[in-house]
Amino acid sequence: MFALSPQDWTAVALSLRVALVATAVSLPFGVAIAWLLARKSFPGKTLLNAVIYLPLVMPPVVTGYLLLLAFGRRGLFGAWLADIGIVLSFRWTGAALACGVMAFPLMVGAIRLSIESVDRRLEDAASTLGASGLWLFATVTLPLALPGIIAGAVLAFARALGEFGATITFVSNIPGETQTISAAIYTLTQVPGGDAQALKLVAVSIAIALAALIAAEWFGRRAGARRDGA
Repeated sequence: MFALSPQDWTAVALSLRVALVATAVSLPFGVAIAWLLARKSFPGKTLLNAVIYLPLVMPPVVTGYLLLLAFGRRGLFGAWLADIGIVLSFRWTGAALACGVMAFPLMVGAIRLSIESVDRRLEDAASTLGASGLWLFATVTLPLALPGIIAGAVLAFARALGEFGATITFVSNIPGETQTISAAIYTLTQVPGGDAQALKLVAVSIAIALAALIAAEWFGRRAGARRDGA
């Protein structure tokens, strides 16, 4: 069932690397923005919220094209980045960027709900004891919101693992460099007799996603139990 070709295993390994990097890099920004949306009121909050969720409602190809305009070699930011040796378009790092952008709304949504559920009285009590600013967030809010942060990270990882439209538009479908599981499945479906190999990759993709969700449930329960016990 899992007798994949070396090229297929390369696509699996690349997908895992892209999804992990996309999740790890975007997580600090996701936590910060989720806290900002959950705890602060400021002009433009509604607009910021809309911009964050925009990739969920736009066609993924549109997101990928906008990334190409912004971070391509001749793009708004891509030309400057290329001058200092950072190239994202048609590279696996660009795939990680595209996956991170597409997964970011799911991450922010889960973390924001978790932060909003934190009892403000606990934060106020800690504040009266001298905790403030970053220390209050790190020692009170963050531990209490940990189950939601884990859920948001896993949702982002799973979404990044299955991303296709934005990725193939921004970084194309280059075997060994940008060909993720989704792109490899698409390629196999276009080849006569490739359906059997595509089904194997589908099975691997489902297995990885299920393992991630089960692990998230376990870690979330552990974090919740530790929080409630505290």
